[in-house]
Amino acid sequence: MPDALTDTLVMTGRSLRMSRRNVDALITALALPVMLLLIFVYFFGGAIDTGTRYVTYVVPGVLLLCAGFGSSNTAMAVVEDLKTGIIDRFRSLHIGGAPILAGHVAASAARNLIATTLVFGLAFAIGFRPAATLAGWLAALGILLAFILALSWLSAAVGLLAKSPEAAGGFTFFVSFLPYPSSAFVRTEDMPTWLQGFAAHQPISQVIESLRGLLLGQPVGWTPWIALGWCAGILLASVVGAGWLFRWRTG
Repeated sequence: MPDALTDTLVMTGRSLRMSRRNVDALITALALPVMLLLIFVYFFGGAIDTGTRYVTYVVPGVLLLCAGFGSSNTAMAVVEDLKTGIIDRFRSLHIGGAPILAGHVAASAARNLIATTLVFGLAFAIGFRPAATLAGWLAALGILLAFILALSWLSAAVGLLAKSPEAAGGFTFFVSFLPYPSSAFVRTEDMPTWLQGFAAHQPISQVIESLRGLLLGQPVGWTPWIALGWCAGILLASVVGAGWLFRWRTG
């Protein structure tokens, strides 16, 4: 266990340095959340009725949309490691697959947390006024972190499955599409009848409704526990799948 922990810290440091040196990707990961928030609030906000100020409604959705974009870089980083042969070098040093993948996931979480801070800062500047208690803030951040970790591990598994960075990049489209048929940007009851059932019960909506309710100090019922259940299920399946795929690709 001490060796595995040390390896994980070393791999995390490596992934963070790679993120810092990839300036274009880093700027995109940090600027995209800011651009999306401004676009939704000022381009579309006036045309969408949510019963409240649109910036107040849309912030949780933008956070999850950006988490999807940010975690997709993990898939491409894993593919690059497989293509360059560096994983074979790590294995010759008796570094297991778990520390390598965990390093990429930790770097993804760090990027997403920085982007989250930027979104919150800009949201406050343009009128977002949450009413959460300290417990509500901690619960909301815990759910958001659980979602980011689950999505990052899923992205790592996709990176092991993909054959090229382009194929891994296709994961971006799938993940970035899911927030749209959800309660991220419009109320689900305003959607077509045939879409409402899926939009209201898919995992993205559960996470968004949890964040929205907790940040605004509204009753949330069992929704946060449902959201955490989805995150735990995705995380468990992704970790197990990533472990099997790593052995398959490097065996």
